[in-house]
Amino acid sequence: MKNNFLMNDGKWIVNNPKGWMSFLLYTLFILHCTLFLSSCGVYSFTGTTLSPDIKTVTVNNFVLATAGGPANLPLTFNEKLKEYYQRYTSLKVVPNNGDMVLEGNITGYDLLAVAPTAQDQAGVNRLQITVLARFYNNKDESKNFEQSFSFYQDFPQGQTLSQNESRLVPKILDQIVLDIFNKTAADW
Repeated sequence: MKNNFLMNDGKWIVNNPKGWMSFLLYTLFILHCTLFLSSCGVYSFTGTTLSPDIKTVTVNNFVLATAGGPANLPLTFNEKLKEYYQRYTSLKVVPNNGDMVLEGNITGYDLLAVAPTAQDQAGVNRLQITVLARFYNNKDESKNFEQSFSFYQDFPQGQTLSQNESRLVPKILDQIVLDIFNKTAADW
């Protein structure tokens, strides 16, 4: 088989039109491989901006400080928060004295009527959960904060809370956990 491209005095010479296409594909392949290999190990994204000296996190039990809500709400929230840190960071969750500490209260579990209709009834009901979180960074106290995080889900007016609670509460808690995580670990 005849070589389709030759090198003459440091310049590429293409012998025929098919050779030109082969040369172009070969060049693109080499360029792609070079970029891929040069990027390996250079760029790493973990989704967090945690200092490398932070190794542990403690999630103290969040307590229910409001009327209403399922009895297991604090336990469910605590477990979701711990699981999120374990899954998306290399931090070890420890029972106490972590480099980062989270604690707080579930301060709101509210059923609200929204989107009023012409008959002065709610067209949509809203379940809103509010969590007051206190965060302590034992390696950098300037990152400490106390902040409320809240999220809601709507459901149709013709349905009751008990019909929707088991579906809505996990979605709401997932979003609050994500918001707390972003504030503490991703610095958003």
